[in-house]
Amino acid sequence: MSADDTVGNADGVSSESIAADGADAVDPVPQPQPGDHGTQGDPGYHGSKSPYLRRLKLIEGQVRGVHRMVEEDTYCIDVLTQISAVTKALQSVALGLVDDHIHHCVHDAATSGDREELDRKMDEIMGAVKRLMK
Repeated sequence: MSADDTVGNADGVSSESIAADGADAVDPVPQPQPGDHGTQGDPGYHGSKSPYLRRLKLIEGQVRGVHRMVEEDTYCIDVLTQISAVTKALQSVALGLVDDHIHHCVHDAATSGDREELDRKMDEIMGAVKRLMK
């Protein structure tokens, strides 16, 4: 675990970041419970689930390939190139999920008239974007 990894607590209400100096800092963005889609039903990616799962399977294969490269003592730069490709592939999936979340979950919260739900969805997406940009 790196110095900036985020660790969620058991109740999912908040998360803690492990600071570089070892001190714990509380993240003010509430974390949803597993399966919590607010008042809006299915997750935003529900209609695109199969392509996401297919893409994640391909990325899983890439990670296994990197593992094999290290086992076989492959040249460092070649391993780093593959790690970069895996990172970019995961970022692409994450960007798609952000897009789906905004166009489905945040949009539905905005049109529902429930201001509290909209604020919660906005806080969630901003927290997710901040974590992605670390």
